[in-house]
Amino acid sequence: MIQANALAPSDVAAAPLGRRYKILYVQVNTTTFAGIERVLDTMCELLAEKYGNDFDIDLLYTSIHKGRPTAPRKFTTLVKVARSKFGLMRAYRSAIKGKEYDLIVVPQIEPTVICMASCFGLKRKFAVYLHGNPRVEDSHIKAKILFFLMKRFFLARVTSVFGISARQLEAFQAMFNNTRPQYQLPNPVRRLDGSARARQHGDRVVTFVNVGRFDTQKGQDILLQAFAELLKHRRNVKLKLVGHGAMEPQLRDMIKTLELEEHVAIEHHPIDPQPALAASDVFVATSRWEGWSLSICEALRFGLPVISTDCEFGPNEILIDQRLGRLVPLGLSKQLVDAMIHYCDNLQHEQAHVGFRKDYMEKYSPESVVDVHARALHSAIQQTR
Repeated sequence: MIQANALAPSDVAAAPLGRRYKILYVQVNTTTFAGIERVLDTMCELLAEKYGNDFDIDLLYTSIHKGRPTAPRKFTTLVKVARSKFGLMRAYRSAIKGKEYDLIVVPQIEPTVICMASCFGLKRKFAVYLHGNPRVEDSHIKAKILFFLMKRFFLARVTSVFGISARQLEAFQAMFNNTRPQYQLPNPVRRLDGSARARQHGDRVVTFVNVGRFDTQKGQDILLQAFAELLKHRRNVKLKLVGHGAMEPQLRDMIKTLELEEHVAIEHHPIDPQPALAASDVFVATSRWEGWSLSICEALRFGLPVISTDCEFGPNEILIDQRLGRLVPLGLSKQLVDAMIHYCDNLQHEQAHVGFRKDYMEKYSPESVVDVHARALHSAIQQTR
């Protein structure tokens, strides 16, 4: 039977145990410490802190992450840097063989298949932890092969499927004909120290901001085109693109081609987006797809209104009230430009909802979300294949 556990009240605690369950989280094999990497680190820390009597938490790194926290952690960190695909499989097997883990939690479909394939002969339980959009992640031949292997061979051996969005889990179930239990585990949204700036009398410039990896998925190219259209209607506007990534040269070229140099700035705040959020008025996300969207959630927690494309999967599950923001069709559209014009003309009125946005995001606070994760871990461990 498929189970989808929605966000539970923060006072839901894990059942008492006679011993500590051994849990291994596998960090993604990337080089930057951003969305999914930060979520895993945060959840391991929260679980070790609040549920240390229930769980013995380990987190495996197979690559060096820039920006990874250097402060001591309450969980155990394992580092087995892999230089090749076979090295990655050896690292997985070595770490998993080293302890009698009760559950291995692996983010994303492709790493889960590789991790499970590397552990043939070892009796371990695995949970696949979805973070992206499975509909668009099988775009190249390697991914197609691994997705096929997941559907044909490995999914039946998974104890549970974790996901960050209800619609994401629905898509996974439909694509893979999944009959394994599914659990919705919302991402923790960190508290930010600052708040949306108060508009002063005479303020004329409206600043839009986008925070995210510079990548086709995040759609900053769409945003630049929309902003160029906005400038035909309102000249007192600025745009901050905050992030880094492979598309940065292309975005800089677009800024020049569209003659936006006086209005658009590219900034880098790899650890903390607060300086950019504090200097901005409206958050704009023009992603082509998402698993959830931590950047939208953090902007709301800061008190900013949000404009977002209605892409799969997260934004339409977050922006459920117009006091939070507005959803617009995917891609460059008149509605996107109109939404930006709306906030240019109604920003002072929209600032009345700063408190509502912050209060709304409290249900995604780390203190609440950790209870949901703990309950899912207990259920996954107790599942039989």
